[in-house]
Amino acid sequence: MSRQHPASLSPRAGWATALLVALTAVWGSTFFLIHDLVETVPPVDFLAVRFVIAAVIMVVLFRRPLRALTRQQVLVGSGLGALYGGAQILQTQGLATTPASVSGFITGSYVVLTPVFTAVLLRQRVAGATWAAVGIATSGLALLSLNGVSIGFGEAITLLGAVLYALHIIGLGRYSATEIATGLSVVQMVVIAVICTVGALPGGIVLPDTPGRWASLLYMVVFASILALWAQTWAQAHLPATRAAIIMTLEPVFAATFAVVLGNEAATWRMLVGGALVLTAMYAIELRARRRPGELPVEALHHEV
Repeated sequence: MSRQHPASLSPRAGWATALLVALTAVWGSTFFLIHDLVETVPPVDFLAVRFVIAAVIMVVLFRRPLRALTRQQVLVGSGLGALYGGAQILQTQGLATTPASVSGFITGSYVVLTPVFTAVLLRQRVAGATWAAVGIATSGLALLSLNGVSIGFGEAITLLGAVLYALHIIGLGRYSATEIATGLSVVQMVVIAVICTVGALPGGIVLPDTPGRWASLLYMVVFASILALWAQTWAQAHLPATRAAIIMTLEPVFAATFAVVLGNEAATWRMLVGGALVLTAMYAIELRARRRPGELPVEALHHEV
């Protein structure tokens, strides 16, 4: 069953945009924290502990929305969780050998991949102005990421993670709806926890070894996992996938900011100019949505399952 949502017209679109900006700030704040944690805790072990705790909390708190889902909705949530879990593993593994700021910027390349996949896989038209915003954001990401064209193993698997993030964004844009957002986020979290735990079990699970690292982990459980996944699932019920991806390009900007302010990485002119380009792209796509509220792009269709 499907229905049409003029995403740009939704009275909740403003709240959805604000939520996406807030969660990108939270995600950006985790890059240097994860970079510190994976120095003593294997990446997959860290993810297993993080998402198992988050899944248990969500199942306990949101049992009623979870039980309200249909079988098909549970299957959709499981597929989305598998995409997100795989992306998390690849991104965190990449962080073990990649600077936090570089990882953040490569991860942000999903802003390019989302409209490409939308056009190729879903055969949906992406407006020219949206492509222009994507081009601006891409220029910012290119300026902010690597010097030269050399890409190591860590950067390569981080890019593969960005591919999975793009597919997850498209999936949420297609299937998320306000009334099932909470239940759908719980299913995703449980699947993510299972995938990460299966990956961590063979060598045994190593836990954080200091109170400070446990505090970082719990911060990521509450804000970067539970609240962030719910916020994204709810917000994408009100925004087209490509518009959401452009807004979420702020994540690498926040990642660089936190890496400089709290992670002792050096600020450069490339960060400043690249970050300005990303902000310009986000502002442009938001301004277009406000000036042309009557337009309903094909990518704004949401499907209930």
